[in-house]
Amino acid sequence: MTVAGPTSDEAVGGKRVRAAPQVGLFVGGLVLLAVVAVVSVGVGARSVPPAEAVRALFDYQGTDDHVIVRDVRAPRALLAIAVGAALAVAGALIQTTVRNPLAEPGILGVTAGAGFAITLGSGLGLAAGQAGQLGWAVTGSVVAALLVAAVGRGSPLRLVLTGVALTAVLNGVGLGLRLTLPDVFDTYRFWSVGSLAAREQAPLAVPLTAIGLCLLGALLLSRSLNALALGENVARALGASVARVRGLALLLITVLSGAATAIAGPILFVGLIVPHLVRKPAAGSVPWLVLHAMVLGPILLLVADIGSRVLLPTGEVPVAVVTAFLGGPMLIWAVRRYGAESL
Repeated sequence: MTVAGPTSDEAVGGKRVRAAPQVGLFVGGLVLLAVVAVVSVGVGARSVPPAEAVRALFDYQGTDDHVIVRDVRAPRALLAIAVGAALAVAGALIQTTVRNPLAEPGILGVTAGAGFAITLGSGLGLAAGQAGQLGWAVTGSVVAALLVAAVGRGSPLRLVLTGVALTAVLNGVGLGLRLTLPDVFDTYRFWSVGSLAAREQAPLAVPLTAIGLCLLGALLLSRSLNALALGENVARALGASVARVRGLALLLITVLSGAATAIAGPILFVGLIVPHLVRKPAAGSVPWLVLHAMVLGPILLLVADIGSRVLLPTGEVPVAVVTAFLGGPMLIWAVRRYGAESL
């Protein structure tokens, strides 16, 4: 099985995907990401000019503006970049793996598993603080995804149905626990609002490292997913191990979406929107699809985070509300375009 990134022109579906335009798009995306990140660290209740924001990052003077940028907004921007890239790449991988353009990371039960684990941990008194919630959320998301993969293995359709069924069961049981235990509801309420605010102070070294390693793994696996995207029979004819590729892809999807959900709570639509936006520029190449998703996902989440700070004059809107506002029309478009042929 060959695993390599998009280092040169490649043939996809019988046509040649030229690397030069793709490299130009990728570099342009990185420049746009840098610009949006600088704007992000300057926008908020106290505005910081872009030049001063850059100076705070590279020539720290200890002023109020520099403290805000270095201690609060820069870590929050880094968090947005990591979570956006993780959700976008997880969405690209799962849509390619199950060959369903309407799939998104939560289909593996990751979000439901994390929410149920936090509810259970809070009920047992073991999920106190951000570190406790993070640990329970990661554990729940991984266990739920492993259960879905074990039951639904061998069939993309069975995988989707298992994920939907498990999500319904976990949401129902978790809701019952929260309704009977008010303290548990208060803990869950903080996590369930998908937001980047106040999350940058949590212990993030382990989940951010896991996200970084999985993004690299997704890029290495992406060329093998090119064959899988053409169908299982074609992939086998090309010498790819379908079970191995699918298993590795599901592992990466689980860790990426699980870590992102554990850090920031459930943020919907990023994993659905971004793969659709970059699919045409990627010209059918999964390696370029993954690379472009790595850039556009953070841009989208940073823009949504900026909007969450400026939409209301009295306070912040959770970033998940902004992504839902952007993702609703996109979901309608995707269903109208792909719904009939993907059922």
